[in-house]
Amino acid sequence: MTHSIKTQGHGEKDRTMKRKTPLSYIEISKANLIHNFKQFKNLAKKGTKFAVVVKGNAYGHGQNEIVKILNPHTDYFFVDGLEELQLLRKVSQKKTFVFGYVQKQDLLQVIRLGCILAVFSIEQLTAISVFAKRANLIQKIHIPIDALLGREGFLFDELIELFRKIKSLENIKLSGIYAHFANIEDARLTEESFLRIKNKTHAYKQINRYFQALELAENFGFKNLQTHISSTSGLLAYEKGKGIHSIIRLGIGIYGMWPSTYLKSKYKNSNFILKPVLSWKTKIVQIKILPPLSTIGYGLTYHTKKETKIALIPQGYADGLDRRLSNKGAVLIAGTRCKILGRISMNMCIVDINHLKNIKPEEEVVILGYQGKEEITAEEIAKKIGTINYEITTRISPLLPRVVV
Repeated sequence: MTHSIKTQGHGEKDRTMKRKTPLSYIEISKANLIHNFKQFKNLAKKGTKFAVVVKGNAYGHGQNEIVKILNPHTDYFFVDGLEELQLLRKVSQKKTFVFGYVQKQDLLQVIRLGCILAVFSIEQLTAISVFAKRANLIQKIHIPIDALLGREGFLFDELIELFRKIKSLENIKLSGIYAHFANIEDARLTEESFLRIKNKTHAYKQINRYFQALELAENFGFKNLQTHISSTSGLLAYEKGKGIHSIIRLGIGIYGMWPSTYLKSKYKNSNFILKPVLSWKTKIVQIKILPPLSTIGYGLTYHTKKETKIALIPQGYADGLDRRLSNKGAVLIAGTRCKILGRISMNMCIVDINHLKNIKPEEEVVILGYQGKEEITAEEIAKKIGTINYEITTRISPLLPRVVV
């Protein structure tokens, strides 16, 4: 496949130049990415700020490719640690949250790069203060509240000691408090159910615990704090149009994937549409015809029952094509589905093209995305191997080129 670039020379007619594409690559749709961002911005109350989550190589889409596209649109970026922040700073100086754990030896470097840090303990908070003083900076922090998630964050009973400590540190500024929902994407919640005290859903309990923490912070004199509990699913299920909190963290939705089938069905008849951003493409590298009773791949897990035409595809589990798709998955060639035969190898797999005519090496193969009228989605692949859609994209090898179109 080639992309056309129109150019114009001095006194020459317009001509079309062909740009070569890699053998295997990830194609990123700039238009779909911006479309998705605008969909969420229109859904939120005016004035709500957005932090686009680009950790995990932007869920496999390519961190800096996504950063460069959304830099003019978003208010913040969200990364996990030092390495991701270093990479991001090569293309953007946008305000950035670093919400993964940063070890003591990396704190000075992270602080000098400029970011808003999450805090995991009072000991780490003290270290952040020491390095901020050394860098002659006031370091902004956001405090995670463990509001019945059972993951990172401070428990309610730890907050009094924490807030006292923060007030004693001259080089620390508490600018926000946040939490994470545990299962709001699957909760059958309505606006009324959030307001009823008798509501006993886990999401409601989390909201209640989070607001208790915000009230305690206010009692300690922390005013005008930024607050955020909602990611994509929280905006869709809880905060839509309400502006309950000042920031929304946009992850999975910005990439055109739904947090759950329930939320997707809830918006089915609305004007809210998400478009997939990522396509995974490669090319056929070999075609051959195997006789009946031939074995395919390691482990002899597939035997041909008849003469079978097969194509060798140069992608395997090292590239992110999950081995559990062996004898189960499919790819698209010439707009049709072609089943994966035998075990997926490290950098190769075999597919059945017995039903196709006039197919030649180097023809396009789509592992994830559209081809003609057919589509293979991350949701489809995830269902086949028992996982979630954004694990499928996040595990695509970062070594594959990301091509923005």
